[in-house]
Amino acid sequence: MNGLGPARQAPFDHAISFRQAAWTWARVAALSFGGPAGQIAVMHRILVEEKRWIGETRFLHALNYCMLLPGPEAHELAIYIGWLLHRVRGGIVAGVLFVLPGLITLGILSWVYAAFGDIGIVQSLFFGLKAAVLAVVLEAVVRVGKRALKSPASVVIAGFAFIGIFFFAAPFPLIILAAALVGFAGNRWRPDWFMAAGGQGAAEGAGDTPATIDTAFAREIPAHVRPSFLRVVKVLAIGGIVWLGPLVLLLALRGPANVFTSIAAFNSKMAVVTFGGAYAVLAYMAQQAVEKYHWLRPGEMLVGLGFAETTPGPLICVVQFVGFMAAFRHPGALNPVFAGTLGGVLAMWSTFVPPFIWIFLGGPYIEALIGNTSLNAALSAITAAVVGVILNLAIWFALHTLFAQVVAIRGYGFTVSLPVPGSVNWPALALSAAAMIAIFRFKVGMIATLVGCSALGALYYLLVGVP
Repeated sequence: MNGLGPARQAPFDHAISFRQAAWTWARVAALSFGGPAGQIAVMHRILVEEKRWIGETRFLHALNYCMLLPGPEAHELAIYIGWLLHRVRGGIVAGVLFVLPGLITLGILSWVYAAFGDIGIVQSLFFGLKAAVLAVVLEAVVRVGKRALKSPASVVIAGFAFIGIFFFAAPFPLIILAAALVGFAGNRWRPDWFMAAGGQGAAEGAGDTPATIDTAFAREIPAHVRPSFLRVVKVLAIGGIVWLGPLVLLLALRGPANVFTSIAAFNSKMAVVTFGGAYAVLAYMAQQAVEKYHWLRPGEMLVGLGFAETTPGPLICVVQFVGFMAAFRHPGALNPVFAGTLGGVLAMWSTFVPPFIWIFLGGPYIEALIGNTSLNAALSAITAAVVGVILNLAIWFALHTLFAQVVAIRGYGFTVSLPVPGSVNWPALALSAAAMIAIFRFKVGMIATLVGCSALGALYYLLVGVP
């Protein structure tokens, strides 16, 4: 497939081969632990700093756009950069490889959980991994913050975003909209306060070597990046059929009450409302799966989220666990394991096809606006706000990793989650502290830290028992 535009080679195709890009995306996918903050940090380190395929400014410009979209922003960013490199086929390969490790590992873990329930030594492995992921997420917050908070206004926006979501549970879309308006208006009032987070120059922060995409686009904008009404029609037609085709067939053949129809319909709806990532919709997802559809038992959503947090891929991959358990417990005439596998794949399909549509539709228009200072200020303000949101997620993650009990304090219009002091999970605290020292003090690599903490969790289980 050469894409939905004219079948012509982009000017950098020979500099970055399709096979080379595919291997790099496989590497990015294998390292994509720690939620969106960690995944974006991995992509930045490999694609901006190491490979020099895309410059800092264009990377942040693309990230800002992805932050506005429903769905997992790290997955959408991978599709966006893959599309820039090798047109539609590049975006498809980048997006598929990004979720493939999660699809495989979560499928296996879902089967193990459904078949065996309490999994002893495996639980201890994930306990150690989860404690290490907390350190990875905090390190990613620092990395993203250093890139995004490069003006006085951006720091203020990040602070207010954190206060809004942490203390007042402000809706994520409202925070994003407010940040965009502040950035757009502030650029006209004090442009020096609202300069783009990436600064000027494609190679800023990554040495003097020009980025491949930026150098090529300076010579000529390739056809697939130019806005085209015909391409919009094709993307909508083909993307709509690919995305909603299974749901339409299931409705026609099995009816609305069938479990597979319900899985496809539920996740297709989730795909267009998941602003803010997995945590923003977790409560709604759990409520529907437990109380309305009776797919999960109370508390099992946290099991699925724990699996998603400690395996590569977006956190929203938790939908595969939900889909697997739904079909496993309501298999009809099918084998339960086979039904669960189909349910998990169907949930992933319905959730992860829409991001391809959003990128292929909007990418050319976002690229055309890359030099618009007002838009860049608005998008940079959004990125700053997202730093505050990610910090909130990191704190939420820390509370639920390091404490057995967390209570919500409400009053005077605010709500704040606080740990119960006597519920400290000391083994988790010790492992997380060790992981932070390894990453921040001794600069130990992420994979080595994850493997080491996982091994320590297993050792704790053998000596003491399940943490």
